[in-house]
Amino acid sequence: MPLSNAHQPTRHILAATVAATVAAWPHVGGGDKLAVDGAAVDAMRASLAKALFGGVVIIGEGEKDEAPMLFNGELIGHPDFSASLELVEWDIAVDPVDGTRLAAEGIPGAVAVMAAAERGSMLESSEVYMMKKIVSGPAGRGVLDIDASPSENIQALALALDKPIEELRVAVINKARNFELISEVQEAGAQWVRFDEGDIAMAVAAATPASGVDLMLGVGGSPEGVVAAVAVRILGGFMQTRFAPQDVDQIERALAAGYDLEAKFELDDLVSGEKFIFVLTGITDGILTRGVRVNESTLDLQSFILDSALDGPRVIEMTLPRVS
Repeated sequence: MPLSNAHQPTRHILAATVAATVAAWPHVGGGDKLAVDGAAVDAMRASLAKALFGGVVIIGEGEKDEAPMLFNGELIGHPDFSASLELVEWDIAVDPVDGTRLAAEGIPGAVAVMAAAERGSMLESSEVYMMKKIVSGPAGRGVLDIDASPSENIQALALALDKPIEELRVAVINKARNFELISEVQEAGAQWVRFDEGDIAMAVAAATPASGVDLMLGVGGSPEGVVAAVAVRILGGFMQTRFAPQDVDQIERALAAGYDLEAKFELDDLVSGEKFIFVLTGITDGILTRGVRVNESTLDLQSFILDSALDGPRVIEMTLPRVS
């Protein structure tokens, strides 16, 4: 279903993720992560320069990427709306390609993502790259807790969903830091949903009813956690996180920046307010959207859209001219 002119910020955010996807597509399967990401960043930034709203990038390409564009603190939008910080109305989170390796290798799970929330509402987490997360749909609210064991959370959610434990599908990113957790999920009797990158889409899937994922657990990226939190807020789901620095350097950086490494972040701590927008456009096939389809003269794309002003998720399909 098309978006009306009343949803201008959402339309421009959608356009930015589509631009990133189209620019990244020629590099998909080429094996060059930098080429994929660079093309997507350039295209998203160029699209946002024309957007009829103003925002400040809170979650951007980040210091660890030494990003020249879409960096934390950058003002984005048409100059009439973004000439100064006083004009901007939105906190912005971007990930022009979540799953750069996936895109570079041409395998499922790569997406272009952008989210927005009211100015001053997003948790700034640039000094800690990793966080422990637990995400589910609305049934997890008041039921799950990040401090409980995986088995306890699995049992509690299965009861809340009135579903046998062996039918509960639990996503955990397949990284060494989560190997013990993966074993615990399997020992509890639940089904492990494996994925190797792309924990924004998987977190959103865990909060989306009937997506095929009931729960997401484990340590993943902090910026990705804040981006996903925007979607979880709109979906009415459950999410808790805690920073999880992985080495001494990250611990020292976090402490120097004043972060409380013991703090448990509720959803309201990650992103607050009343107005939220989340858009994800598929680059390769994924759990929420189909990837790009190439025809003789066109590209077919799918985008997953959440807007607090709209009723429920929307999947929009687009056909664009293919540029050789």
